[in-house]
Amino acid sequence: MVENNLIHETSPYLLQHANNPVDWYGWNDDALKKAKDENKPIFLSIGYSSCHWCHVMAHESFENDEVAKFMNENFVNIKVDREERPDIDDIYQKVCQIATGQGGWPLSIFLTPDQKPFYVGTYFPVLDSYGRPGFGSICRQLSQAWKEKPKDIEKSAENFLEALNKTEKVSIPSKLEKAILDEAAMNLFQLGDSTYGGFGSAPKFPNAANVSFLFRYAKMSGLSKFTEFGLKTLKKMANGGIFDQIGGGFHRYSTDAKWLVPHFEKMLYDNALIPVNYAEAFQITKDPSYLDVLKKTLDFVLREMTSPDGGFYSAYDADSEGVEGKYYVWKKSEIKEILGDDADIFCLFYDVTDGGNWEGNNILCNNLNISTVAFNFGITEDKVREILQICSKKLLDVRSKRIAPGLDDKILVSWNSLMITAFAKGHRVTNDTRYLDAAKTCISFIENNLFSGEKLLRTYKNKTAKIDGYLEDYSYFVNCLLDVFEIDPNPKYLQLALKLGRHLVDHFWDSENNNFFMTSDNHEKLIIRPKSNYDLSLPSGNSVSAFVMLRLFHFSQEQQFLEITTKIMESQAQMAAENPFGFGHLLNTISIYLEKPVEITIINPENSQLCKSILLEYLPNSIVVTVQNSEQLSALTQYPFFTGKSFEEKTSAFVCKNFTCSLPLHTLDEINSQL
Repeated sequence: MVENNLIHETSPYLLQHANNPVDWYGWNDDALKKAKDENKPIFLSIGYSSCHWCHVMAHESFENDEVAKFMNENFVNIKVDREERPDIDDIYQKVCQIATGQGGWPLSIFLTPDQKPFYVGTYFPVLDSYGRPGFGSICRQLSQAWKEKPKDIEKSAENFLEALNKTEKVSIPSKLEKAILDEAAMNLFQLGDSTYGGFGSAPKFPNAANVSFLFRYAKMSGLSKFTEFGLKTLKKMANGGIFDQIGGGFHRYSTDAKWLVPHFEKMLYDNALIPVNYAEAFQITKDPSYLDVLKKTLDFVLREMTSPDGGFYSAYDADSEGVEGKYYVWKKSEIKEILGDDADIFCLFYDVTDGGNWEGNNILCNNLNISTVAFNFGITEDKVREILQICSKKLLDVRSKRIAPGLDDKILVSWNSLMITAFAKGHRVTNDTRYLDAAKTCISFIENNLFSGEKLLRTYKNKTAKIDGYLEDYSYFVNCLLDVFEIDPNPKYLQLALKLGRHLVDHFWDSENNNFFMTSDNHEKLIIRPKSNYDLSLPSGNSVSAFVMLRLFHFSQEQQFLEITTKIMESQAQMAAENPFGFGHLLNTISIYLEKPVEITIINPENSQLCKSILLEYLPNSIVVTVQNSEQLSALTQYPFFTGKSFEEKTSAFVCKNFTCSLPLHTLDEINSQL
């Protein structure tokens, strides 16, 4: 069996290609030097381990001896895991957008030896088909052009570079005022699907930050239609096939408008971002069905995506045994055999039919109320719930013996930080100590394994941490430190958050354009120093940085944090109003800033009922810290947030707004009158 240079990598995606006949390199000095020394163009292929079309292209082209031979003779071939190197992916995705109007993975780019792109696309079939050039013929044409028309290639590369530099400058400064949020909310609402919830038609992505923004805007404006739309979206998602009905957790996106047929991969970040919406929905409605989805999702992550050391794995593939979704779908006959007499109730509730709802199989989904099923079978609703629970457990046990989809077990700081936040928010509404423990264990894991001196690293696998952290690694980690600090105000969490916040300002800030670079000032130099401004499947580094700087300012009163958050928001607010879909997280930050955060400090939580009432309130624009004991409070008094607050023998709360604090309050009525 042949092996190439990828055999020394840790990324599961790169290791999937270590036995290709293509002589792959990782993105490193040796590969880049080889291209220059031999004056060969670079073929750069970017993907990730759970990407379906990446597997298809690998199978068709990169495992094809004839294609590989031509690639090896004429190109230096480099493979990149986009999850390890978001900077490289970001740059060349933008090139793909410029060239074709769309991006995606696998991303296939041909570069000059000095990394300038001259031809770009996504998936190419191996042979010419459907009017698309085949990968083999593209390689031949470009190799010939490189030798015979180098000036044309150089010109094409320069044009791309010029266009790319323009995309990095985004700034139409605007005043921060409520009109920005009004415009954004109306524009976002118009994108909504009034029948099935969510935004746009198919494919449909969860877009957690946009749902959060509608909830916030509804509270701010008093217009309930925004809340209703957000709740409808969450209900439809929870009932659809995008949610794993028996195993918990969400798949990547829905291929149809009604959330029925998912693209079956499960990403850690979706299962971190979406539960926060369900926690908010529970606070708004007190409807336990939202709590149920939150718990099933967090429990799935604890059960199947948590490493023995307490870090969280990245993703599960969509395919198992080479077939997408095979692990998750059922035949009705199989369910009847496993469940016996209870099968009829289960099949009615989860829409299981003989013909199936997808390619002859059944994706479990739910369009019926429990009350309808109870009425149909002449039993109580509680009995139906009990039967469904027992049946789900039986099917999950059987399913877990199937051949599972591939697991990408690398641990990324940014995605782990989102997951820590989800567990902190989950603990807040459930009081389940397992969730807080998971959050704190993961923070310790990052502290112990992913720091190199003062610097944060990005990725960990096989006991090896590597690659300098990006803006998203720092900003998400600061954010989750503050989320855990609010629940368990150990001073070390706030100290570390402040230290990393200052590090961001010192090493990532672009004072000329009033936003953060994606990479630090001592990061490897690429053809440009990229920026991350759009909230897409992940919140952008700049949006989260604006949010954490605002929070750090409230704890520390360090003026530079407030100045920076204001500059980021002002430079992007107009774009956010016009294109709210790509700025959900930033809009949430602008909303807090305009409403002015309410600071609530609960002292001595022995009156658990009072604490619970505050924590279960939907208070999106608040910072709520629960101080457990007098030692904790005295260790925190050095921070302005806590000065002048004294420990009391009975549970009390201080509410501060506009730099003015209440006296200690002891009843819910007193607290509510201040809020």
